[in-house]
Amino acid sequence: MHSGRRGHILGFTLIEMMTVITLMAIVLSIGVPSFRSFILGQRVKTAAFAFVASAVEARSEAIKRNADVSLAAVSGDWAKGWSTQVGATVINRQDAYEGVVFASPPGKTKPTTVTYQSSGRLGGAVDDLQISDGAGTNSRCVSFDLSGMPKSRMGNC
Repeated sequence: MHSGRRGHILGFTLIEMMTVITLMAIVLSIGVPSFRSFILGQRVKTAAFAFVASAVEARSEAIKRNADVSLAAVSGDWAKGWSTQVGATVINRQDAYEGVVFASPPGKTKPTTVTYQSSGRLGGAVDDLQISDGAGTNSRCVSFDLSGMPKSRMGNC
């Protein structure tokens, strides 16, 4: 585009526009894969903390109600969700998590139910639960201490 004065040009050229588009494509191709890894890591972290929060809630409800309270996986798979229940009465539900795998460490049995007694202690031994993105790049380990409190930490179990 030309203005009324000679030698003064407004706007930008096709070459300048193509250079900017090329630079943007390079920057996006570098950033998108790391952003995907970030999202997968956040999914694992969210699932682990939701599980820990549900276990703490179940423990608290067991003490408050002076009754056994269970945290049970839907169809035996924590990734499909879980419910907190007193007997047959469901007091809370957690929806499924997409792209997250709940597994047991090698040589251990994956728990499908965690039961708290009225004292707040576990009704039986519960093995660790490993939560990962399936590719193994992001994982967290949920374990239970002797008092029944759940803990989540980064890494494999």
